[in-house]
Amino acid sequence: MNKILLSVAATLFSASLSAAPYALDGYHSEVGFKVKHLMISTVPGKFKSFSGGFDFNAAKGQIKDVSVTVDVTSIDTGVEMRDKHLRSGDFFDAEKNPSATFLAEGPVKVLADKAVKVPGTLTLRGVTKPVVLEVTYGGSVVDPMGKSRVAFEAETKINRSDFGVSWNKQMDKGGVMISEEVRIVITGEATLVEAAKADKK
Repeated sequence: MNKILLSVAATLFSASLSAAPYALDGYHSEVGFKVKHLMISTVPGKFKSFSGGFDFNAAKGQIKDVSVTVDVTSIDTGVEMRDKHLRSGDFFDAEKNPSATFLAEGPVKVLADKAVKVPGTLTLRGVTKPVVLEVTYGGSVVDPMGKSRVAFEAETKINRSDFGVSWNKQMDKGGVMISEEVRIVITGEATLVEAAKADKK
């Protein structure tokens, strides 16, 4: 058996015995959001810079210690003027609060192709509130380089005013310019952290 096959076998065996640390792969992940505009259309956006990870027990199908940190200054809605406004004190106040963080301890059992609730806390604009992520486990695989990967999708809805993101504008004929409800969507992959790197934490 060659070295690559031995490495793959060892990775699968060790990962199946106990919880192991995984880190988000920024090249295959996205942290995005959707919000209603004028109450009739939906405007999407995303954050270009983020990091995070969790512990995953493949044998039990459990995740715990979920952590995702987003650089809100990296917001991207495709319109620079709008992004500048979103970074301002009317919304994220990014100069004073440059990051947002979701934390969840767990453990929570995840199921393939079925959403499960992962309770945690979201800190945004310096305000911390409880939120619940709906997490769907996509499966696990060992890639051609011998790295163990897991895939998932996560979603939650928040009232932005609860976090002090309260700017809005009343319309002449009723209604508001921007919905209070914001849908947050995280999709992507995470890779098993190498033992040497994990020991340095």
